[in-house]
Amino acid sequence: MRGLRLTRPRRLILEAVRDTDVHPTAAFVYRRVRRRLPRVSLATVYRNLRVLAAEGVLAERADAGGLRFDGNAEPHDHFTCIGCGRIHDVPVRRGRAVRARLAAQTGFEVLNHRTEYFGRCGDCRRQGGRPSPKGQRRS
Repeated sequence: MRGLRLTRPRRLILEAVRDTDVHPTAAFVYRRVRRRLPRVSLATVYRNLRVLAAEGVLAERADAGGLRFDGNAEPHDHFTCIGCGRIHDVPVRRGRAVRARLAAQTGFEVLNHRTEYFGRCGDCRRQGGRPSPKGQRRS
């Protein structure tokens, strides 16, 4: 974290995101951090999540449920289960050919892209899970 002070709240926030694979919302992180730092505010948590994301320590991703944070800042794609709403990291498909084709067709300079997959995870398939409202699990 190039020159970014790792204060106690910031460290606890970072740990809360990295210690889960649910791609948490700021509210989820706030509830976790508050267990160890009762006087922390939601605004402090949100501001620090945004700072950590801007520094590349965390990744931000928007979905239908709002803004979520990802402890895995390396390039990767996501699979969202429409049964339980859980978001899984999946290896990124190298898309040089896709980016080059899009650039040739449109004139865009494509710097990055991401792919989102939707379906049923193995657990939901085994349980015959039905889609949850809005396909989202509460975090």
